[in-house]
Amino acid sequence: MKDGKEIAMLTNALQRVALLSVHTSPLATLGGKKTGGMNVYIRDFGRELARRGVAVDVFTRRDDSQFPVVLPSDVPGFRVIHIDAGPTRVIPNDDIAPFLDDFVTGVRRFAVENTHHYDLIHSHYWLSGLVGTALRPLWSGLPLIHMYHTLGKMKNQIAQHPSEFASHERVDGEIYVANAADHLIAATPVEEEQLIEQYGADSRKISVIPPGVDLARFYPIAKEVARAQLGIGAHCRVILFVGRIEPLKGIDSLLCAISLLRERLPHVLEHVHVAIVGGDPNAYELDAEMLRLQTIHRELDLRTLVTFLGAKDQETLPSYYAAADMVVMPSHYESFGMVGLEAMAMGTPVIASRVGGLAHLVKDDVNGYLIPPKTPEALAARILHLLTDESHRQQLGQQAQVYARQYDWPLIVDQMLAVYQAVRDEKVLVIGDR
Repeated sequence: MKDGKEIAMLTNALQRVALLSVHTSPLATLGGKKTGGMNVYIRDFGRELARRGVAVDVFTRRDDSQFPVVLPSDVPGFRVIHIDAGPTRVIPNDDIAPFLDDFVTGVRRFAVENTHHYDLIHSHYWLSGLVGTALRPLWSGLPLIHMYHTLGKMKNQIAQHPSEFASHERVDGEIYVANAADHLIAATPVEEEQLIEQYGADSRKISVIPPGVDLARFYPIAKEVARAQLGIGAHCRVILFVGRIEPLKGIDSLLCAISLLRERLPHVLEHVHVAIVGGDPNAYELDAEMLRLQTIHRELDLRTLVTFLGAKDQETLPSYYAAADMVVMPSHYESFGMVGLEAMAMGTPVIASRVGGLAHLVKDDVNGYLIPPKTPEALAARILHLLTDESHRQQLGQQAQVYARQYDWPLIVDQMLAVYQAVRDEKVLVIGDR
């Protein structure tokens, strides 16, 4: 009988990976209620993995009856598999949990019907982690690697309204996955510390690997070219927000900061426009946060200064980043902050709250500025500086673009493949030693 090391050598080649993204598809339009950095992460990570010759199947819940079972992408070997589990419409994340058993059954059926064998499971978000723990024994104990993207306990620490709290079911699920998964991926050292201290995760099975950025998509574009594409005047100065429209994004702080500047230094805001990308400001029935923000917008009389543009597809976003003089991320919590990384790759400085992953990503006075969360005064001061000191703004943008190069997706995938290999070898050795 072969020993563990020999078995490890025989099974070394990674051929097919199952990525689990139960609640949202990586190919969904960005800026919606459930779409953001995680969608971009899974899509771009999976594409780069497929370019390395590893077949990647992303399993996600079908929330539209028009979606085919298999949706191929523009990269051979990377595809999205829609699984029937619950109603074929978008539903709140907490309402998905009762259908996880159906999801597990659907994934297993697809694998059997297509005679697919997977070498590893990589789950994303707590719902997918629960699915991964259920699939693992059905697939001969495959290695399970999990990434949370956001943590319920951390969201609860900054929640301001009962509707913003993560459910007990979610927190319990996150704790269970932290103990059950073979390995955890943290986006930053801050998240690693949170997993250990808040979730009791074993530090020996955590690797810190940040998200990446697609430098073939996000690279410096001449500002005048980008503005011409978007129909923005050459003399206009643009302050940009990109993200989901929800309370923890702190968009109200941005609105209040602009109001403060107008009251005190109205001449500074001549030819300045604030663009908010995300959500659907023209929906027949606005969600609670969009309604709240538009009420603030109206009460502060910011109609000539601030525009809600709605969600934009990934093809258009680079032009917005390039057209902007700065990107503002006044979040109360961010596990990482991929919008900030994309903006930096375009050569645009970022003003961000000193929270979570943003505190790790943004280097104060190097690629942007960090401010305390929920402080319109501090935000207004940094916006004022970047509006009035063009040379420094350009310097920060240039340094941001150089800084972002270390997050190129091929470099990040190299790190993840090393973790994949180490976890697979360890699992095989354990089996071989029995």
